[in-house]
Amino acid sequence: MSEGTSHLNPWTLAVLAGGRSAEREVSLRSGAAVSAALRAGGHRVIELDPARDNLALIDWKALPDGPPAANRSVAVDAVVIALHGAYGEDGEVQALLESKDIPYTGSDSTASALAFSKWSAKQCFLAVGVPTPAACRISSSDPPGFAYSAADAIGYPLVVKPDRQGSSIGVTIVHSRAGLDEALQNCFRFDTSGLLEAAVLGDEWTVAVLDGEMLPPIRIGTSRQFYDYTAKYDADDTQYQFEGAPAGLMTALGELAASACQAIGAAGIARVDIRLDEADRPFVLEVNTIPGMTDHSLVPKAAARLGWSMTALCERAVASALEIHHARKKSRLLPGQSPSRSHRKAG
Repeated sequence: MSEGTSHLNPWTLAVLAGGRSAEREVSLRSGAAVSAALRAGGHRVIELDPARDNLALIDWKALPDGPPAANRSVAVDAVVIALHGAYGEDGEVQALLESKDIPYTGSDSTASALAFSKWSAKQCFLAVGVPTPAACRISSSDPPGFAYSAADAIGYPLVVKPDRQGSSIGVTIVHSRAGLDEALQNCFRFDTSGLLEAAVLGDEWTVAVLDGEMLPPIRIGTSRQFYDYTAKYDADDTQYQFEGAPAGLMTALGELAASACQAIGAAGIARVDIRLDEADRPFVLEVNTIPGMTDHSLVPKAAARLGWSMTALCERAVASALEIHHARKKSRLLPGQSPSRSHRKAG
């Protein structure tokens, strides 16, 4: 698809962004970028923020279009989810839209909930043989000393991270016992449960996947200790490399990313974060079912490498949502009954 709509009838779309999670600001930036791209394609876009708009009360078949005095309403063709964090990536808004029979972008409520919990996703990876770093689940209510014993069993360096959080918020790399207390406090600021995970400190890669199709893998270079929130969204010295790795590694990364998405049932656009160990063996860290779409974000960079404009990328995501929704209805599947949303090719 080139810039500008390729559809005879442009879509009417609701873009969800903002919300109340710790990732609100990033979500607003993603939503603004997606809305601008879709408008550039000739589509009608209505922007909604769950922090302001009660999504449960919205009539998606008669959504207000314009100021109240205009008294205009439209039916949306699909909802584009650009919400990050809780009530965005955790399956709640997806379940709401499923109950309303409204097409939406990305993974369904089941896959979203699995991916948002790093521990649950890890169990899915292990069940199908997708390599992922060894880890232990921790809780703010654990007995004194439990985290120290678990950390000793895993070994240092290790990563402390909240179970249900994104954008590297609350994540700390710990090199010795001396840093564990502070890392645990940082983790539990954002979630009552978390993970101690063996640190894999080789090259960091990310692979975007669109309904099983791999976009070019990106190697991330940062002057910071790891690809944290600042490196992701604010730093200008973060490097993104598409070349320089053996073809065999690139193929392996793509296959691993596809397997990780399949393990949790991801659909639409997803991004898989991978790190290599000292022997260049890849390990999946997580699957992001609603990856960032800002000017610093990785998925738009990978799409641009293929020659896709931001408009084309967003249109592909919407087309996927409509196709999946149609296939589910044709197959008489109830909302949430298509964990992989792979029935989009039916008929």
